[in-house]
Amino acid sequence: MKDTLKQQGKRQQLVKIVEAKGIRNEQVLAAIGKIPRHLFIDSGFEGYAYEDKPFPIGADQTISQPYTVARQTELLEVKKGDKIVEIGTGSGYQAAVLIEMGAQVYTIERQKELFKKTSLFLPKIGYRPKKMIFGDGYKGLPEYAPFDGIIVTAGAPFVPKPLMEQLKVGGKLVIPVGEKVQIMTVYTRKSEKEFEKKEYGEFRFVPMLEDKV
Repeated sequence: MKDTLKQQGKRQQLVKIVEAKGIRNEQVLAAIGKIPRHLFIDSGFEGYAYEDKPFPIGADQTISQPYTVARQTELLEVKKGDKIVEIGTGSGYQAAVLIEMGAQVYTIERQKELFKKTSLFLPKIGYRPKKMIFGDGYKGLPEYAPFDGIIVTAGAPFVPKPLMEQLKVGGKLVIPVGEKVQIMTVYTRKSEKEFEKKEYGEFRFVPMLEDKV
């Protein structure tokens, strides 16, 4: 699994592009600059890996645009040691960003094909989530809750209640909400029953699916 000087140079250009679009978190930018995104996508797209674009990864899913990954991660306000659950493992790129930033990552994937592939791939390149689960992201992971943060990497038609319940007080849920176009939404748990909601513009994601298992 090669990571050439040319690819490393392209990554630094990608960091500049993402930064120019408004990403300010130094840890997020450092993670984008370090992780070999070309390894996460089909070799047919490898030459375009460091463009700020999404690409298909199989099972009708995509690897998100790097800016989108960076924006969601920045909104999550990850601190080293934070316990994070990711809904939608996909290619594993978002999980790698979180692990690179020192988070303990629990990640759920609903597509068996992607789950099998990414379960083998991530450890092979040195990124080890605490737990990778094949299951329904709408239910979260109650057995490992509460979490410092929850990040949803697919378009949710509504906010699943179990995810809200599994947040620590002070924790954040970053979720794109909507059908065809999603509004990036952040819920911060202020107390047992009180949540603060903020919205951060329009994005486009593949739909969040449920009840596969």
